[in-house]
Amino acid sequence: MALVYSVVYVGLLGLFSYYVGEALPREWFHEDSVLFRSRRWEKDGAVYDKLNIKKWKLKLLDMSKIMKHSKLPKQISGAVTSGDITALIKETCVAETTHLFLCVFSCRVYSFWNNWIGILLAIACIVGNLPFIMIQRYNRPNLQHLRDKLLKREQRLQQRGANGERGDTL
Repeated sequence: MALVYSVVYVGLLGLFSYYVGEALPREWFHEDSVLFRSRRWEKDGAVYDKLNIKKWKLKLLDMSKIMKHSKLPKQISGAVTSGDITALIKETCVAETTHLFLCVFSCRVYSFWNNWIGILLAIACIVGNLPFIMIQRYNRPNLQHLRDKLLKREQRLQQRGANGERGDTL
């Protein structure tokens, strides 16, 4: 029976955290805060390349693809603006927070077992969320670099428009 409780608890916790993540105001999340800032050892996400993140990140479950009513599509497409990328950067902060929440609260499965099985399940829950945190920490610096390029382009185009120049080539 403890296994059923554990599975139901972790499943409901995952579903609950998805909806909480969707409901959280995006203005609460700042990419330059201590929690979300890239660490020196991460080398702006390059450390995750050594873990072949590009190969496996798309193979993991993505709740935004299952739950079709997400606030924001998590894919970049077409004529993207720096504002679109900033919104995606905030989404990486929300997703990272959600998975950190899951790491902490999924440890409660230990209370259903109160032995080494509970400890193993709690560790499995934490380890199961780490790849999703790594994906956010990998994507965020890449999105920040893209946003910076788009901002420069947008400023150039705006200056050309203000000066009466024609054309929008880079």
